[in-house]
Amino acid sequence: MGEPGKHRILMVSDFFYPNFGGVENHIYYLSQCLIKEGHKVVVMTHAYQNRSGVRYMTNGLKVYYVPWKPFLMQNTLPTFFGTLPITRTILIREKISLVHGHQAFSTLCHEALMHARTMGYKVVFTDHSLYGFADVGSIHMNKVLQFTLADVTQAICVSHTSKENTVLRSGLPPEKVYVIPNAVDTAMFKPAPERLNRDEIVIVVLSRLVYRKGADLLVEVIPEVCRLHPNVRFIVGGDGPKRVRLEEMREKHSLQDRVDMLGAVPHAKVRSVLITGHIFLNSSLTEAFCIAILEAASCGLLTVSTRVGGVPEVLPDDMVVLAAPDPTTMVHAITRAIHMLPQIDPQDMHNRMKKLYSWPDVARRTEIVYNRALKCSNPPLLDRLSRYLTCGTWAGKIFCIVMIVDFLLWRLLQLWQPDKDVEAVPDIQLQNSQHEETPFGSSMEESL
Repeated sequence: MGEPGKHRILMVSDFFYPNFGGVENHIYYLSQCLIKEGHKVVVMTHAYQNRSGVRYMTNGLKVYYVPWKPFLMQNTLPTFFGTLPITRTILIREKISLVHGHQAFSTLCHEALMHARTMGYKVVFTDHSLYGFADVGSIHMNKVLQFTLADVTQAICVSHTSKENTVLRSGLPPEKVYVIPNAVDTAMFKPAPERLNRDEIVIVVLSRLVYRKGADLLVEVIPEVCRLHPNVRFIVGGDGPKRVRLEEMREKHSLQDRVDMLGAVPHAKVRSVLITGHIFLNSSLTEAFCIAILEAASCGLLTVSTRVGGVPEVLPDDMVVLAAPDPTTMVHAITRAIHMLPQIDPQDMHNRMKKLYSWPDVARRTEIVYNRALKCSNPPLLDRLSRYLTCGTWAGKIFCIVMIVDFLLWRLLQLWQPDKDVEAVPDIQLQNSQHEETPFGSSMEESL
């Protein structure tokens, strides 16, 4: 791992396996591709149930499940300085050269980036979501993001819409923000061996059943589509607080035989659900980049989606039908998609997805950002404090106090336990990988 041009990267986020989602997939697949490129990658996340301590995953990916329990929505309780000792220890033990934080909503990410900058490490931040500007929660989150990104080395967004949103929220110079989209594991998401019969059209919905994912929109769209098209059946996979509304809709309109509610679907079984359908329906009200659309397209499904956030950037026009997030427009879009089905070739769509999106390409582009970040200068504390002062009349002063205290605590830790007294861990070199093509879900379960 001491080769020139090879990095030692610490990925930090509250969101990682055994939790499943877009951020979790992104961190895992990106880490695997970087490891294959010869880099050392370590993941730091919080403990999940009894999963605490150090675990190894496929290809020797090392994960620190630090003993912090989730406080709200899989996030740890904000402590500002509580994570400094363990973050410092991991950075020194693993001889990290760069820290990469993921997701604006992750408390652990913000704190780790703050500590890393205090210790002089270069940091990169990836934003996976879109946030508003008007509600109380968004205003608070935007101020936290402004604090974190005031001293970040480089930032990455998953779509151009997400970049614009991040720049407006954080005040970060646009030239420091790069756009690198997500990707899909096309080896895992393949079309069905035989083309499905179109006598019955199956529309698949796979999503968390929450307001942001447009579950309320589905309640109005599904009955109308079933009324207009007697040969259409829906498969709804996912769970959440809005599931009750969908169940009530199914009972009210007597659609028990035409709407199948699967509940939560493990990621390893997503493909088996997708290949039973002809059309994939995404009803999100906000989305920076929808990985579910990529997975559906890779399985050969025509996509119908709301025209929100970064979704219009994801697929070519002949692979997706976009509509405004209102019931009438969505119903028209689904009708149009049904008429387009005879022209859709699932295998051709899969082959096109192979060329459009791949995790090795994402890793190579991320590596370029790492190289640029490591070339940036490391300003002294006083110069860095001036950046925080621009974050607001009162907030700027508070941020400066936080950074000064963090700096003093770091110096105190250095006196108490000098860097040379922290034992460095040896690197594990795997000669042969036995899980290169193993799907995300099962590969990690088998390797733990």
